Amino acid sequence: MNVKRMRTRHHRSGGSNGASRQLNGQIPMNRNHVFDSHGPDVRVRGTAQQLFEKYLQLGRDATGSGDRVAAEAYFQHAEHYFRIMNAMAQAAQQSQIERAERQASRQQRGQNNVAEDGEDKASEAEAEEEAEVRDLAMEPQPELSEG
Repeated sequence: MNVKRMRTRHHRSGGSNGASRQLNGQIPMNRNHVFDSHGPDVRVRGTAQQLFEKYLQLGRDATGSGDRVAAEAYFQHAEHYFRIMNAMAQAAQQSQIERAERQASRQQRGQNNVAEDGEDKASEAEAEEEAEVRDLAMEPQPELSEG
């Protein structure tokens, strides 16, 4: 008996509790993330896009059968997943912008390094020329005879 209790303390429980702990209340920003949705009368599983379409269809069906309360509940669920899709699209767009900015700054740094290398090479050549002039000044010069 005690062994069984100790095992359960040290092992994580399976199921949706672990998934909700991992998300910490944040929207997963992966389009392929699969949601477990517990709707008014039905349990649905799928991506945000699939759940949006499913609840929209269930709302239309409920409206057609005359059940306005159920239709409103389904439409509210559809709106929830529509908002999740919009949040994912905004996050993807934002990450794309940030990625482009990082790439542009990397390219800019690369161009600056190339320009600095060119400047360094030019200043090295000037220094070598000055050293040659100094070396020539130190050598004995022939005397000019005025004749």
